Amino acid sequence: MTIDKIHSLFLECNSVATDTRKIEKDSLFVALKGEKFDANTFTNEALEKGAKYVIIDNANYYLDHRTILVENALETLQELAKYHRTFLAIPIIALTGSNGKTTTKELIHAVLTQQYKTLATIGNLNNHIGVPLTLLRFTKETEIGIVEMGANHQQEIAFLCSIAQPDFGYITNFGKAHLEGFGGVEGVIKGKSELFEQLIGTNKTIFVNIDDPIQNQKTTNVKRYTFSALNADANVSIESIKADPMVTIGYNGLVINSNLIGLYNANNINAAITIGNYFKVAAIDIKRAIENYIPENNRSQLIQKNGNEIILDAYNANPSSMNAALTNFIQLEQTNKIALLGDMFELGTESPEEHAKIIELLASQSQITTYFVGNDFYNNQINQSHLKFFKTFEDFSSFLKSNIPSKSLILIKGSRGMALERTLDFI
Repeated sequence: MTIDKIHSLFLECNSVATDTRKIEKDSLFVALKGEKFDANTFTNEALEKGAKYVIIDNANYYLDHRTILVENALETLQELAKYHRTFLAIPIIALTGSNGKTTTKELIHAVLTQQYKTLATIGNLNNHIGVPLTLLRFTKETEIGIVEMGANHQQEIAFLCSIAQPDFGYITNFGKAHLEGFGGVEGVIKGKSELFEQLIGTNKTIFVNIDDPIQNQKTTNVKRYTFSALNADANVSIESIKADPMVTIGYNGLVINSNLIGLYNANNINAAITIGNYFKVAAIDIKRAIENYIPENNRSQLIQKNGNEIILDAYNANPSSMNAALTNFIQLEQTNKIALLGDMFELGTESPEEHAKIIELLASQSQITTYFVGNDFYNNQINQSHLKFFKTFEDFSSFLKSNIPSKSLILIKGSRGMALERTLDFI
């Protein structure tokens, strides 16, 4: 069956699912294969749960006209998303970067929805499956689409762009994330810059933080719309930035008081301001959108619990985001500060050095009691009275039950696999 015919059947459906637990009535179910499962085996179950059609790539599970047999279900999902994107012909903003992608995407979404019917990536569905699913959520009523793109190796962003065909692009930053897959920091810069390359030489626009020398240098001769807190010649000039601990931005004579913690979130806010300005959202509406945005999902959340003030930033971590969070934490004036840090994953051969650097940074901060959790920190431990090392979370939680902090400011940060938000159960 040709992709245009599959698309016509897709338009009869209310949604797309790749998980039988999330099937809605009259949805399109795509039977993907994974390392440990083959969703073709769920064809009948999907139909019984309300799927209108099921895309399969195993002829043994063909039932009737409701089953669409293709050569490769994943590739069909991607081709369908690309076809649908062309069918809609709406402006699409793509964003990637080492840190802050999801927060920035949500801020941009909050700002643009003040004036436009806008849809954006849900959560962090930003890979070769998530991007197609995001595009297939867009409808004729959607006026602007926002697509987050994640990557851990070369050519991944380029491939996602070939599907989404963005009209606008923004890279949050270039940091030490997924070093193992990218082959070092230079590999990260090259991989993330694929978004720029997809927009160069066209009538498309790149949003650029010109205070970032890498972004500025890579986009000098392309169509761009800039922001800066240092250069008044930028398209959008940020008048002031403060963080105590929430970020406050001065823009267009207004003071925007966000609910985001740390200077590392300032550029995420500035990007949303800039993109809102480009799309002619009124400054007062931009202010309202940002001030009403409340972070969640363990990202820069401020939580009050049992007399403690907790900065929960445990969704993920890499050396760049860890350094940014700690730099901000060190600058906060509160006493009784505790840092709870978990291992940083996907660093490859650079892992021992990067974990040692974080330990070294905290070794010089005797006013901060630091608990390091995980093998990588544990294997690089040093003997300092204010630094404590735990090989596993279970070891740490056993210690914490007998040493519950009181009236403290606590930073919790680690890679997703560490799941350090579990600490809240013991505080």
